[in-house]
Amino acid sequence: MKDPTSPSRVLRIPAITRVEGETALRLRIHDGTVTEASLKIYEPPRFFEAFLRGRAHTEPPDLTSRICGICPVAYQMSACRAIEEACGVTVDGQLAALRRLLYCGEWIESQTLHIHMLHAPDFLGHPDVIAMSRTHREHVERGLRLKQAGNAVVELLGGRAVHPVNVRLGGFHRTPTRSQLRPLAERLRTALDDAWDTVRWVAGFDFPDAECDSDLFALAEAGTYAIESGVPTVLPYGTPGRRRSFALRDFPDHVRETQVAHSTALHSRLDGRRHLTGALARWAISGHLLSPMALQAAREAGLGTPPGHGDAAGGTVCRNPYRSILVRAVEVLYAVEEALRIIDAYEPPPRPSVDVPARAGTGHGATEAPRGLLYHRYTLDSDGRVLEATLVPPTAQNQDAIEEDLRLTVQARLDRGEHTDADLARWCERAIRNHDPCISCSAHFLELDVQRTEGTER
Repeated sequence: MKDPTSPSRVLRIPAITRVEGETALRLRIHDGTVTEASLKIYEPPRFFEAFLRGRAHTEPPDLTSRICGICPVAYQMSACRAIEEACGVTVDGQLAALRRLLYCGEWIESQTLHIHMLHAPDFLGHPDVIAMSRTHREHVERGLRLKQAGNAVVELLGGRAVHPVNVRLGGFHRTPTRSQLRPLAERLRTALDDAWDTVRWVAGFDFPDAECDSDLFALAEAGTYAIESGVPTVLPYGTPGRRRSFALRDFPDHVRETQVAHSTALHSRLDGRRHLTGALARWAISGHLLSPMALQAAREAGLGTPPGHGDAAGGTVCRNPYRSILVRAVEVLYAVEEALRIIDAYEPPPRPSVDVPARAGTGHGATEAPRGLLYHRYTLDSDGRVLEATLVPPTAQNQDAIEEDLRLTVQARLDRGEHTDADLARWCERAIRNHDPCISCSAHFLELDVQRTEGTER
């Protein structure tokens, strides 16, 4: 193998581990400078937007939930909101509360999976959660309990824990009684203690210094931490306090997708700039609307006080991707608490759904999936047939930001004299897992193939 400090080198990681999906990485380095960082998503295209054309307007919530086994609720809720808008229907009251409760269940199980099973091994020096369980058994068991609590919420309201079948336009096929929710509340009260312990545990991790220089992008909703609805809001990088919002119907004018040669996933730009959606963006834009308990946990964990009411100078914008795991832990605590609040105030609605009659029109819907803002748009004909469907998931929006983080991460290591393949590969995988990309479930282990070539001065 050639000297790792030779002028030109190409580093390839053919399979990134501990992420949901199959992706590879290619880095090109010339004279100590990273000239290329490409996240190569090589899974075959899914074609869901084409599958949806010609389907009845009642079908997208069920069909799109099959896109992802980790966050099917996010797809269902975004689809419902978009089609209901196209048909001129608003779902409110206890049906809307049940939707938020269902979404809280997904947040609990998905964020907990990421924290305990996928991301924590990076901070504790283990290759995977199996190895971590040998020295941190109690933390792994706590993570499993929390995930099971989230699954229980989704199973009760959704009919099953994966790809729920009880969601429909206008609400649900059936709604629970108060007595059916009572055992769930007992389970969530135990989960609240586990969530607190998770925040304290994660707060003790060693967080490398880093900064994401992308615009932050999340939904914002007056009076509540945005989950299942809100207005797209941007916090530009380098201009604290100058956030801006736009109507959801204008999303296609601001977020433009393009195809890149190295990935089957589309890349996105927000008003021509690189942007990041997800936990860090939610904290910066809506963190002040978390519950007092969640804000206390965030302060104790070292996140400080989030910006409030549009004034970023009055709080802390966390831009360190390594600390996103802290925000996720606080969000789990909030989701458990919010689920308990909804259950306590629940009164069974008079019927499980409202009618959503078909009509011609275009509707937009967006919700906050655990990994960030998920946008749906549908155009219907007068019979309710889908003429056009557009889905913009958070991972596709985040790819530019992830690739830039990879470039900065490797460059910083090169500048510090770290040149070995093992060092660079380890830091690259950590940088990717900070963003918890949801491609689809992956169980591959890392294989590293490095090609080095002698180069000349450019």
